Amino acid sequence: MAVDKAWLEQNLGGPPQPAAGLAAAGTEASAAAPTPQALARRRIEFDAIAPEATARSAAWPEAPPTLSKYKPVEWPDGLSPKPAAKAPAGESLPDADVLIVTWTVEEGSALAHVLTPGCEANPPTKSHPAKPGISYWKPYTKNFATISADMNPGCPAREKQRLGTYWTAKIGDTKVTLFKSDSHMSQDGPDDLSTSPNRLVWKQIIEDCKPKLVITTGTAGGIGAQAEVGDVVVSRFVTFDSGGKQPQFETFECPADVPAGLLSTAHDLFAANAIYLPKTNTRGPRIVHGKSARSGIVTTKGFQYDDTANTFGLKGKGDACERWATPSSGTSAAN
Repeated sequence: MAVDKAWLEQNLGGPPQPAAGLAAAGTEASAAAPTPQALARRRIEFDAIAPEATARSAAWPEAPPTLSKYKPVEWPDGLSPKPAAKAPAGESLPDADVLIVTWTVEEGSALAHVLTPGCEANPPTKSHPAKPGISYWKPYTKNFATISADMNPGCPAREKQRLGTYWTAKIGDTKVTLFKSDSHMSQDGPDDLSTSPNRLVWKQIIEDCKPKLVITTGTAGGIGAQAEVGDVVVSRFVTFDSGGKQPQFETFECPADVPAGLLSTAHDLFAANAIYLPKTNTRGPRIVHGKSARSGIVTTKGFQYDDTANTFGLKGKGDACERWATPSSGTSAAN
């Protein structure tokens, strides 16, 4: 699907206008153009219910709906997620059949809405005080001092004094540990797959959980004209740009394929919230089971995207492109 000015106007009412009291781009009060790292930080930390975000949404009549509009899905019998009633004991992530990892503030909120209703992924802050009757995922601080010692000052993990937050749930007989990471390759430093502190975080949480399956999940942009907003790509193949002045695409492959037995059932769960997808979609959302690197997921150092000119050379490398979420020995899912 091509996204142009006409698409923005039809689906979003055009670009958002600055809310009252907020400086417009190009004025003296505007901040300088952000660095790539600062832009990545904004996207990681974006919170749709933060005051500045709600102010902009109020000034943008056709702004996309936030999680406040989320409609609970009707789960198949026996598969409704059952979040733990209290925080897990100890400093380690609990043993689990499946470890699910996500990255941004909004992705954590979405994961919690779906799999731990009534328990939010992002702990309360001064700007977001605790809500009555709501629990919050537990901060993960195991070996924080050692791992964070090599992180950039001011990165999310050091600023929040944790490696992430986590909770547990059961889906049928399957034990699930959910982890929202505050460690990010784009923020922790250095920009190198082999030496990033994020590798240590991955190693530790997998050793804690000893899972049969690892899922890293988040939002991504489609590659190719066949992709539409709302599609989900599920694959054991991740093509990863490990950094450097020139893209260095390296493909990682999990030896075990995606458990595909319930993908058709999962597809049916889209119906509850499909009404919020863009009006120009020509079909309902679908699940793409990527069975090769060419139909898998591409992870890049920058927030790169596909376009009709193939500016970043992504065509043929996968069906979706996301921003530096470390590939693991499991399954990647992007939507």
